[in-house]
Amino acid sequence: MHLSELSHPNQLHGLSTAELEAIARQIREKHLEVVSTSGGHLGPGLGVVELTLALYQTLDLDHDRVVWDVGHQAYPHKLITGRYNQFHTLRQQAGVAGYLKRCESPFDHFGAGHASTSISAALGMALARDRRGEEFKCVAVIGDGALTGGMALEAINHAGHLPHTRLLVVLNDNDMSISPPVGALSTYLNRMRLSPPVQFLQDNAEEAIKHLPFLHGELPNELKTLKESMKRLAVPKVGAVFEELGFTYMGPIDGHNIAEMVRTFQAAHRCDGPVLVHVATTKGKGYPYAEADQVGYHAQSAFDLKTGKGYPSSKPKPPSYSKVFGQTLVKICEQDPTVVGITAAMATGTGLDLLEKAVPKQYFDVGIAEQHAVTMAAGMATAGLKPVVAIYSTFLQRAFDQLIHDVGIQNLPVTFVLDRAGIVGADGPTHQGQYDISYLRAVPNFTVMAPRDEAELQRMLVTSIQHSGPCAIRFPRGEGEGVPLMEEGWEPLEIGRAEQLAHGDDLLIVAYGSMVPPAMATAGLLQEQGVRASVINARFLRPLDEALIAPMARRIGRLVTMEEGALAGGFGAAVVEALNDLEVLVPTLRLGIPDQLVDHASPEQSKVALGLTPPQMADRILERFGAALRRQPLAV
Repeated sequence: MHLSELSHPNQLHGLSTAELEAIARQIREKHLEVVSTSGGHLGPGLGVVELTLALYQTLDLDHDRVVWDVGHQAYPHKLITGRYNQFHTLRQQAGVAGYLKRCESPFDHFGAGHASTSISAALGMALARDRRGEEFKCVAVIGDGALTGGMALEAINHAGHLPHTRLLVVLNDNDMSISPPVGALSTYLNRMRLSPPVQFLQDNAEEAIKHLPFLHGELPNELKTLKESMKRLAVPKVGAVFEELGFTYMGPIDGHNIAEMVRTFQAAHRCDGPVLVHVATTKGKGYPYAEADQVGYHAQSAFDLKTGKGYPSSKPKPPSYSKVFGQTLVKICEQDPTVVGITAAMATGTGLDLLEKAVPKQYFDVGIAEQHAVTMAAGMATAGLKPVVAIYSTFLQRAFDQLIHDVGIQNLPVTFVLDRAGIVGADGPTHQGQYDISYLRAVPNFTVMAPRDEAELQRMLVTSIQHSGPCAIRFPRGEGEGVPLMEEGWEPLEIGRAEQLAHGDDLLIVAYGSMVPPAMATAGLLQEQGVRASVINARFLRPLDEALIAPMARRIGRLVTMEEGALAGGFGAAVVEALNDLEVLVPTLRLGIPDQLVDHASPEQSKVALGLTPPQMADRILERFGAALRRQPLAV
């Protein structure tokens, strides 16, 4: 059977191991072909090809449910569930999503983009099944990195308390998340996979038995079963943690041996109660470059499949905000031993890998545990340190209570650096950083700011670390504006003070963070139409510079706010509320992300769809303020 003929996973039923292995090779070929062309997550999916085929061999996907944690490793799942012919559109606008989406396929049983949710969701399905008197299997597939998340452990704790609720948890143990996982649990799992008795039985005993003259190099099924029994006897601690928590434990088994996994999954389905099957896989399996560099090939932009190298840019790009932040923090930490950097399994993505290499004693990675990261930082702040917590905007949502309860209420000097704030592109709705402006506005004692460029980011970082209370800085994904950077001697900003960048009497534009350069471009287009706009770089969301904004709004009488975030409760709302309290009531146009999800597409495509390019914003301004500003419409 060719992979292109698979439109339903039940077509795998009855195929031989050799046939499944042939399909596995085709999946890897298609996976590599598409990701090398369009970009996407590479290593995670390559590592679970055999696991996916073996698991689906034992399930009836017309009835049974599978929840893939995070979802970025589910490209093989997509290729065998009717999306082969569309797979070349992966992560492109209106194409196949990079994560699972319930609206995309009936086989995407639960959507996700953040880690550690699968066991909770699958347990919920199992409890609903039992409540309704139905009969189907519920499976959660979770990686060892995601298992470090508190939510996954909470779900295991609950499931283990339900001895007659049938639930299968497949632990995809590749000793990686995006970066190598941290913590006692991952260390324990690694010790189980690499324990000498297991390695001896796998590498020595099996080979010795196979080479007995009468076996002709083959290991009979009876001896394979005996080998598994010997492994469990030789390593009595394997799975002890999960057994004590109420699970039946099976493994560790070879995650690239289809026959062994099929037998194990079939046995697991026969158990009454929760079962955990521990599967050892290799991230990036089948592509040597991805196997050798499992961090670098977790996700890739388009690259040359033969060399494994990315295509060079046609012209030099400015450094990314993440890199500027990381380099600046390194220099600050080298000068001040009380400053520390904290990440939640995202060292490379946030730029903190630079700190890990340069000043490792001032670097902490807590694993996929954002809540713990925030409260740990709060504890550090009470004991004299100056913690800087670097987390993507979308992931900091997971620690909202800790922002309020542990940092805000106690007014502790913790700096939060929110990377990937705003529109992030091909990862889609689960990763858009569109809510942090709204959710940080209400947190007590917080100072909240956003730079217009990477040089202002440097000054804001210094400002935050020197401040005596909690601060948050947001910045977008990707490269900066290309402005000159300072190597040292960054001056802090005056908290709550905005700056005026352009002068005009027809219109007031107040922009926040990444929308300041587009605001200046919009003002330039309006100038061509005879409209003179004043432009303010707000810098601060709270405290807002009311002393600058209110008199200008009153005098000019027409106001536009710009933000790369949700309009509901966002920056524009903060400006309107402040002016209302000061009884400055002027016609206002708020430009930002309306009350909708932003689907996967390039950031540029998303901004066009939202009407947030300078030509579009200029047109909307002219339309909104009528005859007073109307000129010839500007082409998008």
